[in-house]
Amino acid sequence: MVHITLPDQSVRTFDHAVTVAEVAASIGPGLAKAALAGRVNGELVDVSHRIEADASLAIVTDKDADGLEVIRHSTAHLLAYAAKSLFPDLQVTIGPVIENGFYYDFSYKRPLTPEDLEAIEARMRELASKDEVVSRELWDRDEAVELFKGMGELYKAEIIGSIPQGEHISLYREGGFVDLCRGPHVPSTGRLKVFKLMKVAGAYWRGDHRNEMLQRVYGTAWARKEDLDAYLHQLEEAEKRDHRKLGKSLDLFHVQENAPGLVFWHPKGWTIWQQVEQYLRRVYVESGYLEIKCPQILDRSLWERSGHWEHYKDNMFTTASENREYAVKPMNCPGHVQVYNSGLRSYRELPLRYGEFGSCHRNESSGSLHGLLRVRGFTQDDGHIFCTEAQIQDEVFAFTQKLLEVYKDFGFSDVIYRLSTRPLNRVGSDESWDAAEQALSEALNRTGVSWELLPGEGAFYGPKIEYSLKDSLGRIWQCGTIQVDFNMPVRLGAEYVAEDNSRRHPVMLHRAIVGSLERFIGILIENHAGAMPTWLAPVQVAVASITEAQSGYAQDVAKRLHRLGFRCEADLRNDKISFKIRELSLQKIPFICVVGDKEKGSDQVAVRARGGNDLGSMSLDAFVALLRSDVEQRR
Repeated sequence: MVHITLPDQSVRTFDHAVTVAEVAASIGPGLAKAALAGRVNGELVDVSHRIEADASLAIVTDKDADGLEVIRHSTAHLLAYAAKSLFPDLQVTIGPVIENGFYYDFSYKRPLTPEDLEAIEARMRELASKDEVVSRELWDRDEAVELFKGMGELYKAEIIGSIPQGEHISLYREGGFVDLCRGPHVPSTGRLKVFKLMKVAGAYWRGDHRNEMLQRVYGTAWARKEDLDAYLHQLEEAEKRDHRKLGKSLDLFHVQENAPGLVFWHPKGWTIWQQVEQYLRRVYVESGYLEIKCPQILDRSLWERSGHWEHYKDNMFTTASENREYAVKPMNCPGHVQVYNSGLRSYRELPLRYGEFGSCHRNESSGSLHGLLRVRGFTQDDGHIFCTEAQIQDEVFAFTQKLLEVYKDFGFSDVIYRLSTRPLNRVGSDESWDAAEQALSEALNRTGVSWELLPGEGAFYGPKIEYSLKDSLGRIWQCGTIQVDFNMPVRLGAEYVAEDNSRRHPVMLHRAIVGSLERFIGILIENHAGAMPTWLAPVQVAVASITEAQSGYAQDVAKRLHRLGFRCEADLRNDKISFKIRELSLQKIPFICVVGDKEKGSDQVAVRARGGNDLGSMSLDAFVALLRSDVEQRR
């Protein structure tokens, strides 16, 4: 007898081994039709999987996250099937699931074109309409290698050949196509209905630049058409908000090949930077941080002692002078320990909080660079707190509360919290890990937020909280973090004198609210589609004259606003006012003040808010009050 326990804890009994599909059919024809896979004792399997002994089982449908992953994985194979049927001498390599879709890498004699992608997608739909059964086969490793060699699939044969000898290999067959895969897959191709191929890009075989450049075809797949439509709409909106395009059209910044991964800030972009930095500097002061500044270049020996040289040297820029080797700092923490170590510390000084807008450099691969979002040179709102174990919870609680305020001021109210706990390879005692993890979890609970536990995802030196924000398109960006570090204070000799006059190592908390300022400004630009809130806008007000007769008055208004601390410019061009308004609107300036003879004669301005909202004429004092309220409330 085989007893199957379902998620509702009901039990179904069978007098023989049974497949997932048979269990689904015993529950009802609707579930049998909807079943895509099963989760047996926690393991995701095909519906054809036979259950030989008592087990727990959840039927996976397209309403489940697992179901969507199975759909995407199966669609990647359908892509390879279609491509191979159209281009027989094309070789297949790998095709994994990624966020929102999948890709498949191919080796082919010529570049695939957009027309090729259209043809492949059409063939995918044709193959899906045949509703061919997708079946799993177990093969001996060496026999599988010979099978793929015989088909001319040398990449696939190489992959299988790297698997330890003696292991059985699972292959999946649909129609005339067979592919290596662990699975699971949908029962038949007819279950794949909602998909679209997106683009083709280059990718090195096995990610090694010394190998052949393959062609990576990206696609997306969904359970329902409305989900695909929503995703494509989001992509369209994201394209409009691309910070690189907005950076150019709004004259904020640029990057160029002479300095890959480094940013040339233009006056307007640097104005945004300054607003962000000065805001965060006030947060430092309010939170009791002492701002410091550390060197850009430190001797290799210090990086060896901190552990960075061993784990991070490939990402560090190095230089040498007078037979000494140096590294440009990729992070600020070793320097902060040096400031801490510059004097004898007492327990009465703790917690001691240092903050730095530290300029860091990391040797990221050129292929990963992406505008402001992935750079080689960046500045962090970096802070380090030296404290006792007993102080961890209070420090984390205060930091989380302040972080929430900051994100809200920048326009982000939806924050995701994740607590990563001890990995297998770690330093420190179990007792110290227990204390740190408990302090972090209790600090989050005190804040009253919901959070997710990520077991085993902590750093080797301690647990951490990661704070991710959700933007106006629903995209998630991991920005803030607070990490508990038992390791670096020991390695770098940081100590304090305890109440009993003994020498002890402090706990070091690494914290950042926005992380890289470059990346955060890129996120801000995309979140607000370039229409920055008034307090952040590089130009807050434009004063436009209707004719040349009001030029002097327009300049006077602009000067008065400037003296009051607002960022203002006068548009005195000899163009029609409708043209000026349109041009200024494209620059996403929060307020446009139009001045004609009427406004000049009554010391007023006709105000238009961003978005075409006509606020009418008002006195300059009234407009200043409106503008000041917008800035102070960070609207």
